[in-house]
Amino acid sequence: MRFFDRVNQQAILWVKDMMRALKTDDADKGLHALRAGLHALRDRLTVEDAAQLSAQLPLLVRGIFFENWVPAGKPLRIRHREQFLALVREKYAPRHDLGPDEIVVALFRVLMRHVSGGEVTDIMLTLPEEIVDLLAGGHREAQPAP
Repeated sequence: MRFFDRVNQQAILWVKDMMRALKTDDADKGLHALRAGLHALRDRLTVEDAAQLSAQLPLLVRGIFFENWVPAGKPLRIRHREQFLALVREKYAPRHDLGPDEIVVALFRVLMRHVSGGEVTDIMLTLPEEIVDLLAGGHREAQPAP
């Protein structure tokens, strides 16, 4: 049982960090936003990049990351900010209480806290410049993982 307790605690930590980044005390909102952001990012990454990122995710978060994933046809050809934000919005539906830009910025704050700086940099290098510009002001407070 200790293993499951530890796995659960790691996932809860990620959700709480997402809640903090979104300035909410609603755990369902934090979890749903984390899921939406991870799914949009996953679908924008190559299969290899998604696998590399997933290796640094806690077990339950990794399960969320790969939930309903169809790797065929990935990465999606998203080249502009609005296309990526539309994908986040689609993944966050049916909820509409957060903007997709808020979700993306919060997700990268959490990633910067828990994933190696090199991996986050690799991910950002695959994203359209317009998305990286959105993140430029959104993750400065976070400390990269060692």
